[in-house]
Amino acid sequence: MRTETLPVESEFFAPRAAIDDLLCSFLTERAQTSEVPGQSALVLLLRDFIDGGKRVRPLLCVAGWRAAGGEGDPAQAVRLAASIELAHACALVHDDIMDAADSRRGRPSVHRQLADRHPLPEMADRFGTSGAILVGDLALVWSDELLHTTVMPDAHRVAVLRVVDLARAELIAGQHLDLLTTGDLDVSMETALTVVRYKTAKYTIERPLQVGAALAGADQRVLDACSAYGVPLGEAFQLRDDVLGVFGDPDRMGKSHLDDLREGKCTSLVVRALRAAAPAQADRLRALIGDPELDDPGAAEVREILTSTGARADVERMIEERYRQALDVLDVAPFTDSAVRTLRAVAEAAVHRTA
Repeated sequence: MRTETLPVESEFFAPRAAIDDLLCSFLTERAQTSEVPGQSALVLLLRDFIDGGKRVRPLLCVAGWRAAGGEGDPAQAVRLAASIELAHACALVHDDIMDAADSRRGRPSVHRQLADRHPLPEMADRFGTSGAILVGDLALVWSDELLHTTVMPDAHRVAVLRVVDLARAELIAGQHLDLLTTGDLDVSMETALTVVRYKTAKYTIERPLQVGAALAGADQRVLDACSAYGVPLGEAFQLRDDVLGVFGDPDRMGKSHLDDLREGKCTSLVVRALRAAAPAQADRLRALIGDPELDDPGAAEVREILTSTGARADVERMIEERYRQALDVLDVAPFTDSAVRTLRAVAEAAVHRTA
C-alpha cells in the first residue's frame, strides 16, 4: 500500500472521519482498559500503525452500502468498514514479516519497531517478528468484534459473513501463491495474474463493495455487478502498483523501489520482459532480480530492460483494458446514481495515480 490519499470526490471520503474516529476511540479504550501487562503498548503500536492508511477498502464498503440503496445514518456501515480496516492491518503487519520489509507508509514496519526496542541484539529480530505476529492477531480479533457487533438483520448478517469469509480465505490463498512464486522467474502470465486476482483484486475492490452491499440487503444482481466492476479494477490497481514499485518515487510511496526487485517478485512486468528479452537481457534480469544486495544502479538497469523490451508499455495497456472494462460495467450496473459517480472517480484515481 502507498501513503498518498486517492484524489477522488469528497462524497467518497465523507465517511473517512467517522471511520478514523471509531478506530482511534476503539483502540484507545482497549489500551486504557487492558489488565494484561504489556498489552497496552501493543495496542498503541497498532493504533499508530493504522494511522495514515488510505482507507480504500473501508470506504469502498460504505460505497457498496450506498450502491445497494443504503440510506440515512451510515453508522453501521462505518462500523463494518472499521472492521475491514482492522483485518487489513492484520494482513499488512503479517505481509511485512513475510516480505522482510523494513518500512511501511514511510515508517519502520511493526516488526522492525519492536526489534529496535529490544535491549538484547541477539534476540531483537526474533522478538520483533513474534511481537508483530501478535499485533496482527490482535487486529484480527478486534476486527471480528466490530463485525459481530454491527447491527443488521439476521438475513443480511448471513450474507455479510459469507463475503467476509470469502475475502479472508482468498487473501490467504493469494498470499500463499505469492510465496510459492517469489524467486521463480519462470512463472506464466496466467499464474502472475492469478496472484494479482486473489492477493489484491478481489480483496481490495470486489469483496469490500460486496460486504457493504450485503449490509444493505443487496440482491444477487447487485453483488454480481460488484464483482464485474471490482475484479478488473482490482487487477488494474495491482498492476499499477507493480509499475510504481519499480518506476515510482520512493518518497511518495513510503517504501524503497528496491524491495520487490530484491525479493524476486515475478510480477507481470517481469514475465512480459522475459518473454520479449534478448538472451543477454534475460540473463541480466535473472542475475539482478532476487539479488538481496541489489543497488540503485542495478535497479536502473532493470528499469531500462523493462522499458526497452516493451514490458512496461504492455502492462500499461493491460491496465487500461481493465480500467475500461470496469467503467463499462458502471454503464449498466444496478447501482444508485451517486454510487456510480463515486465509483467512476475511484476507478480513475486507482488506475492513474502516481503513488
